[in-house]
Amino acid sequence: MSTRTRDGDLADLGAELDCLEDLGVDLIELSAFDYDLVIGGRVRDAQFKTLRGLCAGRQAAFSVHGPLSLNFMDVPDRLERHCRLLETWLDIAAELGAGHYVVHAGMTLETDPACQEDAYARQREWLARAGDLARARDLHICVETLFEHDDWKHTPTPARLAEELTAIGHPNVCATIDFGHSYIKLDADGRRDDLPAEAAQLAPQARHLHIHDCFGRQDDMWVYTESERLALGLGDLHLPVGWGDIPWQEIMAACVFPEGVVFNIELNPRFSAAAKECIAATRALAAQARTRAADKTAA
Repeated sequence: MSTRTRDGDLADLGAELDCLEDLGVDLIELSAFDYDLVIGGRVRDAQFKTLRGLCAGRQAAFSVHGPLSLNFMDVPDRLERHCRLLETWLDIAAELGAGHYVVHAGMTLETDPACQEDAYARQREWLARAGDLARARDLHICVETLFEHDDWKHTPTPARLAEELTAIGHPNVCATIDFGHSYIKLDADGRRDDLPAEAAQLAPQARHLHIHDCFGRQDDMWVYTESERLALGLGDLHLPVGWGDIPWQEIMAACVFPEGVVFNIELNPRFSAAAKECIAATRALAAQARTRAADKTAA
């Protein structure tokens, strides 16, 4: 289960980690992008020392979610900066003992299909480089499915991400399927019913899953409060499993994941009282999951 975001304040992170371990989770995903660990591309040593101390001696394993702004489909003159920042974050993840580092799939402002293809080519090149950096640190980069937001015009579907990862062909570059994100993306494309089939195409490369529920609807209506957004079922709600209408049974029947796939819950903190319920529902899904042995060439 993921930790909550915290605007750089680690004062009660230890208590949160204690709570997650008490809930019986096997892995904790650190939402480290919001921990103020890096300033101007350099690790903030005192803050990182605090984090290492809070994580030391835990029974649960860790994964790390890096900055959402890392984007290898960005314009060319920014890509070196993205890669330098990624390398800093991979060092952080490795020192914390994480096995998986989650990075978002690229997004582009381009609307012209040819320009979008150029952006995909950039992402393939730089993710291949990133894979070498990850392999040197015994990490897997897990590229997460997204939907368009904040005026971005294009991001890959699960099926397109599967094609891209196959083309990259790096054993340390794999996928994170965020089923809620994928549902919203496909709804925007007019293909919401294709979620199980699209997920199945990416599943063999998905060592990491983000589990939460929603209704796959666009966040395209004005609301006054978050409760109104919930009432309308809009957007990326991060509900407990079973509260939305993601077709979980169809997805589990369609997908074959790598052996050892991680089912990581990303729960909206406003529903923390339902955490036990969500964990039980997620464990039931994991028990249904079909897996295959990981590629022997993987690191």
